[in-house]
Amino acid sequence: MPRFSANLGFLWSDLPLPDAIRAAARAGFDAVECHWPYRFDPADIRAALDDTGLEMLGLNSSRGKEGENGLAALPGREAEAREAISQALDYAGRIGCKAVHVMAGFASGPRAEAAFLANLDFACELAARQSAAILIEPLNHYDAPGYFLNSADQAAAIIERAGRGNLRMMFDCYHLQIMQGDLTRLLHRMAPLTGHIQFAAVPDRGAPDHGELDYRHVFAEIDNMGWDRPLGAEYRPVGATDASLGWMQSLRPSA
Repeated sequence: MPRFSANLGFLWSDLPLPDAIRAAARAGFDAVECHWPYRFDPADIRAALDDTGLEMLGLNSSRGKEGENGLAALPGREAEAREAISQALDYAGRIGCKAVHVMAGFASGPRAEAAFLANLDFACELAARQSAAILIEPLNHYDAPGYFLNSADQAAAIIERAGRGNLRMMFDCYHLQIMQGDLTRLLHRMAPLTGHIQFAAVPDRGAPDHGELDYRHVFAEIDNMGWDRPLGAEYRPVGATDASLGWMQSLRPSA
């Protein structure tokens, strides 16, 4: 039976992050994850995690300046990218989080790939010191036009070239159904490189109980893969988050 992680970048986003963690625990989530927690004191986040017994599965490196979507693949911005990576890993260490998503940014071409690989090498070396993983995530070209990573195969090639054992893919079913489709075969093919799985309805990124993907089937396939970690609910609720949670029961394979 699948377990679920609440992505607090979208769920209970109207609450301060410590309160959102507690709301996720009350709702029955097994873990939490977030986007950019940096305006909150890590001691307050750690206290909320300790109070609820939930683990923070991951957080993102900084997007950069307004209008940017990450720094790690931007040639000439290596110092800023590495500052953002160091910030993310320091914060993660303070709250007991074992994965950081290093955001690539809007870029393309060989120079961008070289910058990304060099910054990922830095990130992986730093992360290894605290037994953490680095994640990279392909994003779809409707929500993030011009983003450096846009397919699972491109991310797999980057991971292979980097040659780092703690570099993994964030497999977001929403993004990759839009970009590649044939989702369950893609999940099986990418399983050895995958560090975390996320989901939302396609195409509207709402709760996963509607749209073109049958998540009852997808969750059963993930279970058949032997995946035993919580799956990240990274969807945009319409209205109050608590009113959107019926899928947690209706989509379980045993329901």
